Amino acid sequence: MNPNDTENQNAAPQAEPANDVAPEAASAPEADPIAVLEAEKADLKDKLLRLMADMENLRRRTAREITDARTYAVANFARDMLNVADNVRRAIESVPEEARSTAEGAFKGLIEGIDLTERDLLNTLERHGVKKLDPQGQKFDPNLHQAMFEIPNAEVPNGTVLQVVQSGYVIGERVLRPALVGVSKGGPKAAANGNGAEAADNPSAAS
Repeated sequence: MNPNDTENQNAAPQAEPANDVAPEAASAPEADPIAVLEAEKADLKDKLLRLMADMENLRRRTAREITDARTYAVANFARDMLNVADNVRRAIESVPEEARSTAEGAFKGLIEGIDLTERDLLNTLERHGVKKLDPQGQKFDPNLHQAMFEIPNAEVPNGTVLQVVQSGYVIGERVLRPALVGVSKGGPKAAANGNGAEAADNPSAAS
């Protein structure tokens, strides 16, 4: 017998176990490709919906910030200009009504020029969203007015603005400066009006 034949016989049985392993590996269950794809689809859909929601929130927030920036960008400048408006108003009120009605020549032109300056100033402020408050005769509103003193008056509802010490201004929906006012006291109780009802009955608390 050839020695190589003996070696081949010894080597042949060693290869048999490998044949036994293959059927076991083949019998292992494989993942359903359709289920895998469905899971990936659901995950991608969830991520897409979340991304769309985040983008919509970002769009709304950006639009709101742009609107606020346009509306309130001039707030600091407008607040500084209120002193100019106050001085113009003081100049007008410093001239007695009788002197205004009988004014002639240069003095009349000066008065008319100051009046025109005030109108132009207020119109310019209003074009930029700044509006003057004129609460004379209105119900006291702690959100817009600041009570400086009370005026006894039994003929008007309690908490009515009877005197404006200093005009107030708003910009957009924000108060730029509250109006300083004197309010009535001793009259009939003012009708309830939301948040301002309690303060109207006791306006001194707002000062």
